[in-house]
Amino acid sequence: MRNSSFFAILLVILVGLGPWRSIHSLESKQEMRLSVAMTIVPHAGSLGAVCLDGSPPAYHLHRGFGAGARNWLLQFEGGGWCDDVSSCLERSRTRRGSTRYMNKLEVFSGILSNNPSMNPDFYDWNRVKLRYCDGASFAGDSVNHNGTTVLYFRGQRIWDAIILDLLPKGLSQAQKVLLSGCSAGGLATFLHCDDLARLLPKATTVKCMSDAGFFLDVKDISGKNTIRSFFSSLVTLQGVQKYLNRNCAGSLDYPYQCFFPQHALTYIRSPYFILNSAYDVYQFHHIFVPPSADPYGHWNRCKSNPAACTANQIAILQGFRSEILTALRLFGGSRNGGMFINSCFAHCQSELQDTWIAWNSPRLHNKTIAEVVGDWYFERKVAKEIDCPYPCDHTCHNHIPSSQAYEWRLKEFKYVDLQRIP
Repeated sequence: MRNSSFFAILLVILVGLGPWRSIHSLESKQEMRLSVAMTIVPHAGSLGAVCLDGSPPAYHLHRGFGAGARNWLLQFEGGGWCDDVSSCLERSRTRRGSTRYMNKLEVFSGILSNNPSMNPDFYDWNRVKLRYCDGASFAGDSVNHNGTTVLYFRGQRIWDAIILDLLPKGLSQAQKVLLSGCSAGGLATFLHCDDLARLLPKATTVKCMSDAGFFLDVKDISGKNTIRSFFSSLVTLQGVQKYLNRNCAGSLDYPYQCFFPQHALTYIRSPYFILNSAYDVYQFHHIFVPPSADPYGHWNRCKSNPAACTANQIAILQGFRSEILTALRLFGGSRNGGMFINSCFAHCQSELQDTWIAWNSPRLHNKTIAEVVGDWYFERKVAKEIDCPYPCDHTCHNHIPSSQAYEWRLKEFKYVDLQRIP
């Protein structure tokens, strides 16, 4: 089964296209943008910590100041996965698999902003964006030689090398740390949260947050478990299994299932926050209703515009929401956990300024995402917010990628035609 191109293309599209609706408003505030230079990790090659194509890993660091000078926010970049040699080879020739193709400046906004009005709780912290170039949520460790090319699946070593480089830069003396990430980067926080806590002094407060990374172990509308097959192939190819939580792996018939956040979450000891839409647009379009489960395109109008969904389609989507809430039921009772589960058709909301905190940003009980995350981290009050079912929330920013956007992204990365995706 070759689902790899399907997931590699489409999540790259969702993360890479960024804020479809809000980009004009951001461009109108060019002078307020914070652009941060890339840092290549020195001597990473000696540790075997390299991207898919063998290029060195990288991050972007903007220093904290004042009261936040000894606090750190580490943000995993997202951007899909690859589960076979063909798709990983394609990926290695893009910015998702090589630092050679990455922008050397990265805009910091939302949770990464240094503006106190745009990021009131974390603006003065040391803020780091970890660039993603391995295709397995910073978790694999293997190499593939096919005679003419070599692919390096070194996500775990990349993670280790970046942390080793940051420790002498002040991370080793951190007072407070938040490990966060978006999409595939959000999934990475489930895999590395307790790792980071073990690497830092016991006196350091370490908490973790996943944004749009709660990928469900769920069947699609045709009854097939497409995403389970994909993650199984990914874990095997990239040598991820040895880094999955041992207690989790020992509790399941198939250890690779611990790559799914809902199975890993039970075994995470550090305080955790889950930011997710109950109608996550990536999971809706490509896991719950993938093209392979809708060969005649009956869901196309609904995917393009939720208001065009039929009553039956809305009922099916409400079932998907129920699956997410059921998977979070035990976590909802945790004392140190936090949640912001809204009913927007969106994917990744912490790095976009207009969804993180703005005059018209999404709200639950009149609280922005930034407010609820801050309340949870600093233990100001209980921070568990779950939205009512669609379409009740009128504060949503529904970020739906257009068909033209899909076409453009496919051409840029020169991936296979969507019609060939199983």
